[in-house]
Amino acid sequence: MVEKLKVGTLISGGGTNLQAIIDACNQGRIDAEIVFTGSDVDGVKGLDRAKKAGIDTFVVDYARIIADCREIQDIDSLLPKDFDLDVILEKQRLVDVEKNREKALSFIKSRVIAERRLLDHIESYDMDLLVLAGFMRVLTPYFIDRINAGALEHRIMNIHPALLPAFPGIDGYGDTFRYGCKIGGCTVHFVDYGEDTGPIIGQKAFEIGDDDTLEDVKEKGLQKEWELYPACIQKFAQSR
Repeated sequence: MVEKLKVGTLISGGGTNLQAIIDACNQGRIDAEIVFTGSDVDGVKGLDRAKKAGIDTFVVDYARIIADCREIQDIDSLLPKDFDLDVILEKQRLVDVEKNREKALSFIKSRVIAERRLLDHIESYDMDLLVLAGFMRVLTPYFIDRINAGALEHRIMNIHPALLPAFPGIDGYGDTFRYGCKIGGCTVHFVDYGEDTGPIIGQKAFEIGDDDTLEDVKEKGLQKEWELYPACIQKFAQSR
């Protein structure tokens, strides 16, 4: 019997990709089991999907943590003991520290504080792969280095709504549509220290018709996402 890949998942919303992965696991299309689903937002539908499937869930309220960090004068007192600012600044490619150092440091530190809360949950599970299934938060090197097994051993997977490296960022389908592209698509990639810059695992494309609206583009994209993500997780499982 093939040993199943142990997958952790993080979400921020409805969890349609999570559902596609759950279904693929149940149907035997992925040699994997989901061991937890975490969210940065409480009460989202994705958590209900996970609970219905018998998956452990937890919430780390990013918005509350970030708000608390803005109120406290000594934010450094909340940082984890193994936090090394110099190491983070050397690796990260998310914010321009030179442009506004105070704002950049506040961003990095507040995210690390939230990430430590995530890690406190995640580290209680035996996990082979972390899948971002609509998790709408960037990850700092602090978090990435504690999940990855080494510099070249990626263990965090993400799906992006565009054919990377075109249109990185939060609105891939919208950017694709507004640019006038006749081909759209989605990309599954590993997470590195930049925004949507990690090694590409797989892509699926679709045609954009002259009469298609942005909603049409998003719907076509989601259909491709639900096919692509399980296939890429299975590819990872088979490569172990």
